[in-house]
Amino acid sequence: MAEIYRDDLRARFGQDLDLGLDPGGELPDDPWLRQVLLRRTQRRYADRPVPESLVRLLLAAAFSASSKSDFQQASVVWLKDRARRDQLSALFPDMPWIGTAPVFLVFLGDARRLEKLGDLRGHKQPNGTLEGFFNATVDAALALQTCILAAETVGLGCCPISVLRNHIATVGELLELPDKVFPVAGLCLGYPAQSGFISMRLPLDATVHIDRYDETGLSAAVDGYDRRRDARHSLHDRQRAAERFGKAEFYGWSEDKARQAMTPEGIGFAAWLRAHGFTFDDPETPAGN
Repeated sequence: MAEIYRDDLRARFGQDLDLGLDPGGELPDDPWLRQVLLRRTQRRYADRPVPESLVRLLLAAAFSASSKSDFQQASVVWLKDRARRDQLSALFPDMPWIGTAPVFLVFLGDARRLEKLGDLRGHKQPNGTLEGFFNATVDAALALQTCILAAETVGLGCCPISVLRNHIATVGELLELPDKVFPVAGLCLGYPAQSGFISMRLPLDATVHIDRYDETGLSAAVDGYDRRRDARHSLHDRQRAAERFGKAEFYGWSEDKARQAMTPEGIGFAAWLRAHGFTFDDPETPAGN
């Protein structure tokens, strides 16, 4: 294992990680890589404004992210109006940081703009297919994550907010979203008020596959992960929906996530998308092909 990242990898994965360094190879001692390994979500913010010029710089960095075919199908709503922010925050009372963060951004998949470009240039084409939706979603997600990494580089803390889709009709109306524009996630930005904690991640044995998808070792990898994570941040006394599922003798991450997934989120999102221009059909093959 590369000694220079030993403590960082142990903090992230809860175990020593063998990077399989090639004979004679040498890993770069890069401060930014170490920062990414140690990154953490922040939900508590200091009473310190974030300069607008810095937010615009971060958005410039966000839109420097990769984009499928250079279509650039991402947009952002920077929610500055206090009344609108309060209305949005009131939808999610369990997440007060939506209202208290100094800056709140909403990253949007924007399949509309490409259609408008076709209209402007006389090449009309619908972009409400599954491919159009998927490409716009990925573009927005890439911009979101790039914004997060850029913000953390300059000392800000971030918290993505995906639950916006749980109240999609209200959120869509509040942000005045036209057809084929949809929220992927919100993002709280601010200077952290506390250090936060590093969320342990699944081992690479569970997430990295060589040459083919292979899940034969998944159970053992997850069991070990559950034990390591429990030793650091036990969930035993916070068992989800115990009245429904009972009280487990050992309650690890996998049990918690399996229970959480039993309560679906985003109900109504697919119907809202269909009502706002998406068909999710396959693209039509041009005549003559």
